Amino acid sequence: MKRRFLAAILLVLAAGGAASFAAAQEKVLRIVPHSNLAILDPIWTTAYMSRNHGYMIYDTLFGTDEKNQIKPQMVETWTESPDHRLWTFKLRKGLEFHDGKPVTGEDVIASLARWGKRDAMGSALFTFVDRMDAPTPESFRIFLREACSFTLEALGKPSSNVPFIMPKRVADTPADKQIEDYTGSGPYVFKKDEFKPGDKAVYVRFAKYVPRKEPPSGTTGGKRVYVDRVEWNLALRDAQAQLNALQKGEVDVVEQIGFEQYEAAKKDPNIQLPPIDQVGFQYMARFNHLNKPFDNVKVREAVLAAFSQEPFLKAQVGVKELYHTCPSMFTCGTPYGSAAGSDIQSKSNMKKAQELLKASGYDGTPIVLMKPTDLAAIQKLPDVAAQLMRQAGFKVDLQAMDWQTLVGRRAKKDPIDKGGWHMFLTAWQAHDIWNPIANAAMDTRGEASGWFGWAKDDKIVQLRGQFMRETDEAKKKKLAEAIQTRAFEIGTHVPLGEYRVPTAARKNITGWFVTNGNLYWNLKKN
Repeated sequence: MKRRFLAAILLVLAAGGAASFAAAQEKVLRIVPHSNLAILDPIWTTAYMSRNHGYMIYDTLFGTDEKNQIKPQMVETWTESPDHRLWTFKLRKGLEFHDGKPVTGEDVIASLARWGKRDAMGSALFTFVDRMDAPTPESFRIFLREACSFTLEALGKPSSNVPFIMPKRVADTPADKQIEDYTGSGPYVFKKDEFKPGDKAVYVRFAKYVPRKEPPSGTTGGKRVYVDRVEWNLALRDAQAQLNALQKGEVDVVEQIGFEQYEAAKKDPNIQLPPIDQVGFQYMARFNHLNKPFDNVKVREAVLAAFSQEPFLKAQVGVKELYHTCPSMFTCGTPYGSAAGSDIQSKSNMKKAQELLKASGYDGTPIVLMKPTDLAAIQKLPDVAAQLMRQAGFKVDLQAMDWQTLVGRRAKKDPIDKGGWHMFLTAWQAHDIWNPIANAAMDTRGEASGWFGWAKDDKIVQLRGQFMRETDEAKKKKLAEAIQTRAFEIGTHVPLGEYRVPTAARKNITGWFVTNGNLYWNLKKN
């Protein structure tokens, strides 16, 4: 009797094994991110993969909601002195790091100090900061030398570099050195033992994380986790293969569907294109101002005149409903978006570019243009840039590499014969560039600047300083126009138009919310 009973149980278990395995798999969210993950320090680089990794494992003091309002996140309450120079913050109860230790004001101070050495907005804020302290373990204070208009905006900035909160021992890592300890404060724990660059990254739910009670919005609200594990497939880089895997149910989310695959994904009854990003991206070409010939403003002007936006957008995006030209260096449709000073690009042509280059004294130096091979959203831009520059009269050395290699190389100030570079092309989310403080390309302190390219211009530094202090919105708009006009005059960089890149997911993934990028809390796998 016992044998028959045990045999029956075994038969039932065998028959249900596949179903049990499938049920277990339902708690694993399988994602194809937009690129490889190589740099695990989200403060050291502006790369969006590193930022997204940061949001998985760290929390923030404040965030920005879908209406671009700053809301508290790790902070419970705060006060501002009547003269706007002393800010006092109290942390929420129950905040823990992944090692079980409580989050304290000392951790916050160390995290902000390191962030302020790397980020454009952070470094701007710290020009006002006199000192910080933590009067109690649950609080911290920021003392300003003078009032500034963007304290909370800086602490709640939603995109790179984000002021993530790390343990003090980690945040004490010098700003020019990458961290090696990934103990976080956020909703997921990074599985360092399972991390394989170019293959996979794994995150598991942090059971002790205490989410806020508000619904998620932007980078604010409750970061509730409904899956046990998130796996990033870093090996699947071909856009068609990504769509095929999504259609077969082998993956649950493709972070950025290829533009060529957009129509097929839109028509598939098992796939959704959740409207999570309402602000989009702007393409940008960035000069290395340290290396000849781009130390010469006249040469940079020739590139500005040659780079009409439509060829870049048409070649790279192709789907008309997903892109538009934009004469502004700040996001079009936002308070500081304007055409001020843009005539050299928006009203120019190739003949003008050729004339400017000839007048510049360009000596035929080959331009080292870095081209990423594994980032579908931008990998065609360098080919267009090379073609237009050659038509203008430049010699171009187009060098192919994967995106993470490019990210590492662009941080180097080496001369060309030592492995240096002249130009790269990239994309910025709207939140990162829509005002003169956040826009890293507008930090013109030369080699003291935190962002690659190291443009130097004292006039923009002065105008940005005025913008930081100004509280009247009409005056801030005028200052933003003056900054942009000057940026076009000296050629800090070249704006190349704006676009949206849809996320694609299986229809059984629910819980999407409007945000600034790819955030993986609140999602359920049904």
